[in-house]
Amino acid sequence: MEPHFLEDFGSKIIDKDLGVCQKTSIIERPLKCNECNCIYPTFEILKAHLLTHSSKIINKSSESDCNYSTLTRFPVVHKLTHSNKQLFKCTECDYSSIRYNNFKVHMRTHTGENPYTCSECDYSCAQYGSWKAHTLRHTGENPYVCNICEYSCKTTGCLKVHIRTHTGEKPYTCTECDYSCNTSSHLKIHMRTHTGENPYTCRECNYRGKTASHLKVHLRIHTGENPYSCIKCEYSCKRLSNLKRHIRVHSSERPYTCNICEYSCKNTAYLKVHMRTHTGENPYTCDECQYSCRTQTHLKVHMRTHTGEKPYTCTECPYSCKTSGHLKVHMRTHTGEKPFTCSECKFSCSRSSVLKKHLRKHSGEKPNPFSEFENACIRWEDSITHSGEEPLNCDRELELGTGLTNENSSESSSSSDATKL
Repeated sequence: MEPHFLEDFGSKIIDKDLGVCQKTSIIERPLKCNECNCIYPTFEILKAHLLTHSSKIINKSSESDCNYSTLTRFPVVHKLTHSNKQLFKCTECDYSSIRYNNFKVHMRTHTGENPYTCSECDYSCAQYGSWKAHTLRHTGENPYVCNICEYSCKTTGCLKVHIRTHTGEKPYTCTECDYSCNTSSHLKIHMRTHTGENPYTCRECNYRGKTASHLKVHLRIHTGENPYSCIKCEYSCKRLSNLKRHIRVHSSERPYTCNICEYSCKNTAYLKVHMRTHTGENPYTCDECQYSCRTQTHLKVHMRTHTGEKPYTCTECPYSCKTSGHLKVHMRTHTGEKPFTCSECKFSCSRSSVLKKHLRKHSGEKPNPFSEFENACIRWEDSITHSGEEPLNCDRELELGTGLTNENSSESSSSSDATKL
């Protein structure tokens, strides 16, 4: 467990264990940590940060089953947590606290008392900190400012957590694995991966989630809400992370590169799937047959060949299909849309495969192993009958628009008869 240390809030250093405030000495030239090269504007913050590199613990809990440690000399409050004397006990539930203020706030959950009210709206709450944070929403003020970066926020609690992104402190550790984090709420959510707890349930379906935010995103499936939209196109989505990934479509940025080949992509998920082309890994397998694939999406589509499910239906006709991509292409038969255009002529079509085939007319490309022969076939099925030494000419008209001569046709027939003999 990483030790607790001093934390900077604007112009003061708050020592939680000592319970006192000390003024910081602002130094004009930022100070640098020799261990990790981090730069800090005050000596106090640097001093606190340096203690995270040190294994020296000034005061450690004497309890055998407690991992608490501190860099200060008076962890008085923490010691009381091991005492059998829980000074303030709730008569309504099992809650108890060593702090009267915490106990007083807790009792309001039973009485329903909300002494703090907003003068701008109907909001009321049980805690002063919550009320103060709420009132700042009306003013837009962020009075708590980080003196290392430009971050600002409405509460000291938010600033306290933010400062840890600079110092690297992660005081909350998991007892089941090596996970550590900078907030108690993150640790609480993480512990659910071990307990299997999913306390947030959907009223519309059987979905259960670990966090309220996960449930909030899930509910958009039922409401159809897509609050995040692209400013460059009509794309909208349910998650901010999806929008960030989409934005890269409009830029040439491909920050994730393969260390085996020249492949590069816009997100780590694509790179992870790509790496399986090198390793040959197909982690997703079908329970009905021997099919295996690289992505869960491919497996989901494959399973529809067994179930016969065709969830995507056309609103104009009875057509239905297994994938949204197939439906998108089909809809162009109704709209007349032809988004794929030829740069050499006025040709346009509704499918990329058709455009690719058309472009061969301009390039003369013959994409098969027998392309050195004059009358090579476009289709592989037509070329497999040829040998490398005496290539046979196909007696059908090539899609390139060049027909076979009668002489070639007769030679083809003679060769065919000879083969039968």
